[in-house]
Amino acid sequence: MGGLTRAERNIAWIEKHCVVPEGKDVGKPVKLRPFQVELLEGIYNTPTRRAIFSVGRKNAKTATAAMLNLLHLCGPEARVNSSLYSSALSRDQAAIIYNLSAKMVRLSPTLRDFVTTRDTVKELYCAELGTQYKALSADASTNLGQSPIFIIHDELGQVKGPMHFLYEALETATGAQEAPLSLVISTQAATDADLLSVLIDDALEGHDPETKLFLHTADPEADPFDEETVRQANPAFGDFQNAKETMAMAEAARRMPSREAHYRNLILNQRVEASNPFVTKTVWDLNGSALVGRGRKGLYGGLDLSEVNDLTALVLYDPDTGDVEPTFWLPEDGLAERSRQDRVPYDIWHDQGFLTTTPGKSVDYKHVAQLIADLFEARDIRKIAFDRWRMRHLRPWLIEAGLSDGFIDDHFVDFGQGFQSMGPALNTLEGLLLNSKLKHAGHPVLTMCAANAIAKMNEAGDRKLDKAKSRGRIDGMVSLAMACAIASEDSHEKPVYPVELEAILE
Repeated sequence: MGGLTRAERNIAWIEKHCVVPEGKDVGKPVKLRPFQVELLEGIYNTPTRRAIFSVGRKNAKTATAAMLNLLHLCGPEARVNSSLYSSALSRDQAAIIYNLSAKMVRLSPTLRDFVTTRDTVKELYCAELGTQYKALSADASTNLGQSPIFIIHDELGQVKGPMHFLYEALETATGAQEAPLSLVISTQAATDADLLSVLIDDALEGHDPETKLFLHTADPEADPFDEETVRQANPAFGDFQNAKETMAMAEAARRMPSREAHYRNLILNQRVEASNPFVTKTVWDLNGSALVGRGRKGLYGGLDLSEVNDLTALVLYDPDTGDVEPTFWLPEDGLAERSRQDRVPYDIWHDQGFLTTTPGKSVDYKHVAQLIADLFEARDIRKIAFDRWRMRHLRPWLIEAGLSDGFIDDHFVDFGQGFQSMGPALNTLEGLLLNSKLKHAGHPVLTMCAANAIAKMNEAGDRKLDKAKSRGRIDGMVSLAMACAIASEDSHEKPVYPVELEAILE
């Protein structure tokens, strides 16, 4: 390959020896796209110590990193007896680059005889050159061994704050190497203070000429739902990134602002911290039809037993008709004062029959239990999901109201309030709302809860409801989410969700 630049040599090697590891073109030779060629030219045609490749999801960040991994393991960039690492915050994330690299090796007619894959320890080994690659994660014990020559930092945008021990450990371990290379691949972090943002901003200011930045992000002033804006952050749009699914995500975010921050970060690759309402007033009002009446499938409930002096909520949901029937309790004493404090008309809602009070200064669970027992007697209630933390205080009163231990065990379902349980529940509720499948008849207390609810997101993209303000009440929405989720689960239906967002994310 005389006369080729270093980047051209590497591009030629990748396209000759690497194959598409999965998807519709699996097993076919890789054909690098212009943005990938630009990345390789920027890294290899000028001195580079660190490269930052930040782009929206499903633009082959990980696959590109896997190709460079093989390039340094057994290609023209390999150095005899060298060590390579990739790092991630979790074992599952760490396994992704290894898995793609291993798939490329196994499918490649020219690489599979030279590289050994070790799935149990997430290692690749080239015996002829003595080179070794290993995937590391922050939640596992780390033994760096030799000084690495090539490092991949995967999804560094998930790191909160300006430092991370595994990043620092790997970067400082390269001291014995003459020309080490680090590759950062990630969508952007949420805030300016996070590690990836610090690295990107430093690169933008040009302090280190050997740090190369390849940042594909949408203009924050542009229409976030316009196709041209989406293209700014997604160079593979309409190619191996599914344009239809991506624009469906844009439309879902337009209609449901709880998705907008998630969409802006993962698809538009913008620095965004989620603080959006879970449901817009427009979408909520579209679900405000009058109740239909009894359906065929029975009712399902969600019970949020809040603090004894706070709002307690029971929401019944009919999956056949979409009817939503909430009941709310507050203490009778101090109701007017609480109305002034929370700046909502609890006292008026009580007079109008939308809010039930119990005697005294705290919610009397005896009254709650009796009403629930009466509802079981009068209505076809299949199951009620509840928050486990306060159920032990309600259970004795349910028994006193006439429900047996066996009946309680059969009809009450423990429902976790963390991201793992509430994430799928919110997906189900969100899908019903987007498709106008609910009928809440404009219940004012439940509407207040909907207005106060925001979607809080963890690093994995799972969500749970949180308050938009300290005095905001969201108990009714938590109960509604549990009711819809338990109804879907009990009927063995898939969650109602119009766009499979998570399925098309890396």
